[in-house]
Amino acid sequence: MIRFKNRVDAGKKLLPYLEKYKDAPDAVVIGLPRGGVPPAAVIAKGLHLPLDIIVTRKIASPIQPELALGALTQEGVPLFDQKLLSMVGMTQAQLEPIVQAEKKEAQRRLELYRGDRSPLDLTDKIAILIDDGIATGSTMLATIISARALGAKKVVVAVPVCPPDSLKKIQKEADEVICLDVPDLFWGVGGFYDSFAQTEDDEVVTILKGLESPS
Repeated sequence: MIRFKNRVDAGKKLLPYLEKYKDAPDAVVIGLPRGGVPPAAVIAKGLHLPLDIIVTRKIASPIQPELALGALTQEGVPLFDQKLLSMVGMTQAQLEPIVQAEKKEAQRRLELYRGDRSPLDLTDKIAILIDDGIATGSTMLATIISARALGAKKVVVAVPVCPPDSLKKIQKEADEVICLDVPDLFWGVGGFYDSFAQTEDDEVVTILKGLESPS
C-alpha cells in the first residue's frame, strides 16, 4: 500500500509517470475541483503545461453522502450507476432534487473558479485529468465525457489510488490510465492520506490564478 502525506505529495508521486508529456504543445492538465486541483497544480508546474479545470459533480446517496450514485458532466448531463441504484433501492426520479441542487453548485463553482478566464477549449488537445483519488469512478467518468465533448483528442487519467472495479470502468473510457495504488481493500480515498483536509474554494481560486505555487 502506498501512503500519501497530502495532495501535493500525491501530485509529486504521480509526476514521474507523466514525464513523456513534458513541454507537449498540445497537452493540458485538468484538475477536478476541489481536491484534484492541488495535485494537478504540482503536475502542471512540473510538466510546464497549462492548468485548467472541468467542474463535474457527484450525485450522492441521500442516505450515505460519501457514496456516489452517479455524477453530472460539466454540461449538466446526469450519469447514473444503475447497479448502485439497484443496490440501494433508489430511482433516478427520487434523486432529481439532488441533481438540481448539484447543477446549481456546479455552476457556482465554475463561475467562481474560472472568473474572467476564457472558457476551456480542448479541441485537438491531450487532456490529462487529475484527481486526488477515485472511489466509485462516477465523477471521473463524467469528466472524461466532458473532456471529449470539449474536443479532446486523447484523455489521460492519473490518480494516486483507485479500487479495482472502478479502475476497470475508467480504463474502458480513457485512452490511458495511471494509478499508483489499486488496493483490493479500499476504505475511501482519505484512508490513503496522512492529511486529507477538505480543499476550500479559496485555495482552488488562488492556485488557478497562479498566485501561489504548491510546495
